[in-house]
Amino acid sequence: MRAIDKIYTDRPYYGSRRMTVALNRMKYFVNRKRIQRLMEIMGISAIYPGPNLSKACKESVVFPYLLRNLVIERVNQVWGVDITFLRLLAGFAYLVAFIDWFSRYVLSFAVSTTLDNQFCIAALSDALRIGKAEICNSDQGSQFTSLPFINCLRAANIRISMDGRGRALDNVFTERLWRSVKYEDVYLKDYHTPNESFLGLTEYFRFYNFERPHQSLKYKTPAEVFYAAR
Repeated sequence: MRAIDKIYTDRPYYGSRRMTVALNRMKYFVNRKRIQRLMEIMGISAIYPGPNLSKACKESVVFPYLLRNLVIERVNQVWGVDITFLRLLAGFAYLVAFIDWFSRYVLSFAVSTTLDNQFCIAALSDALRIGKAEICNSDQGSQFTSLPFINCLRAANIRISMDGRGRALDNVFTERLWRSVKYEDVYLKDYHTPNESFLGLTEYFRFYNFERPHQSLKYKTPAEVFYAAR
C-alpha cells in the first residue's frame, strides 16, 4: 500500500492494470485482483473514469458541476474539498482538506482512520469559522454526497458543485496540494500514528499557508493573498 500510494501520487491516472505493471517492475509480484482490493481499501481509483475516492451511495444526493468556464477571480468564490490516503508506519489514515481555489489557502483539514463523513463535516465546520464560499466543489464520493454533509453546506447558503465523470482536472488545485503534502512532509517524516500525523500536518499547513511562496501567486504566500483580498 505504501508503494501504491507513492505511484498514485505521481500518476493519479493509473488504474489497477497499470498499477500492477508498475509494481511488478518494482519487484512486487502481485496480481491485479490484489491491487484492486488494496486500491479499494485505500479509497483510490484512476481519476479519469470517475470520482477520485469512494463511490456515491444510491441514497446520496448528487449535484451538477457549476464551474465550467467559470473564471476564478476572488477569495471565497470557490472552495475545493478532497480526501487522500495517508500512509503511516503502522497502518494508514485518511486526510481531508478544504482549499480556497483563488489563494490556494488551506482553510482546514482533518485526519481519520475511516472513510465516514464525520471528519469531513468537522473540517467543514472549521473552514466556516474562517470564511464562507460561494461554491464548494467536490467529487461524488459518499462522504460529500451524504445528507449530513450536504445539509451543512445548505445551512451556510453555499452552492454545491460536484465533478462530472471523466473530468480529470476538476479538483486540480487539491491534487497539487496532495503532491506537495506528501513529498514535502508525509514521505519525509513517516508518521507512526494518526495523532502524530495530525500534529505534524498542523505545522506543515501553517508553513504552507504562511511561509511557502507560490509561483502561481507571483511568489506570494496563500495567506498573503487570502487575507489581503478579504
